[in-house]
Amino acid sequence: MSRRHLARLSAALLTSALVLAAAPASAHVTVSSPDATAGGFGKLIFRVPTESETASTTKVRISLPKERPFAFVSAQPKPGWKVEIAKAKLDEPITSHGTTLTEAVSTVTWTSTEGIAPGEFDEFAVSTGPFPEVRTMSFAAEQTYDDGEVVSWDEPTKKGAEGPEHPAPVLELVAAAVDKPEPGASDDGLARAISGMALAVAVVAAFLALRQNRRRA
Repeated sequence: MSRRHLARLSAALLTSALVLAAAPASAHVTVSSPDATAGGFGKLIFRVPTESETASTTKVRISLPKERPFAFVSAQPKPGWKVEIAKAKLDEPITSHGTTLTEAVSTVTWTSTEGIAPGEFDEFAVSTGPFPEVRTMSFAAEQTYDDGEVVSWDEPTKKGAEGPEHPAPVLELVAAAVDKPEPGASDDGLARAISGMALAVAVVAAFLALRQNRRRA
């Protein structure tokens, strides 16, 4: 086998391994965000697939972390779904953006008569913040089917251990972006630096030319 074929085979095997490693063992309730940053605000998107082959998902309840309560929470409405927000009293008051809170949102629940059919999934969004200065956040989700079955997605995932049967949705937070100079300001600075260098070169060239002319005279 030539080196070229061996390289292609190795690349194909590596790609397949990465795809298999990234693929979930089964369809779980997950959470993601397009804009959540540590210390900031963002949108949480909970993806809920129906794993049952015969029943539809008619209720989804998301429990927000009690140890790190959010000061501000609003749920995105969904056609065909009723949303309810429940609050709970805090063990200790928290101050956020100049406001002291004695209670915070504990659960957000969506219910529907039709729900999510077998083999389908849907997404439920919450706008919230500020997020704590942490790398990950764990949530608990409860999924109810129209046949009465209730599945709790609240088991922690331990590093190095086999994944649990019903893992809790985990959000990966990114660090807040550091302010950078605007492109225009950076370009102006570069242009000025280049102009200054060109001027210096011109002055040196003129001095050398004048000196050479004096020697010839």
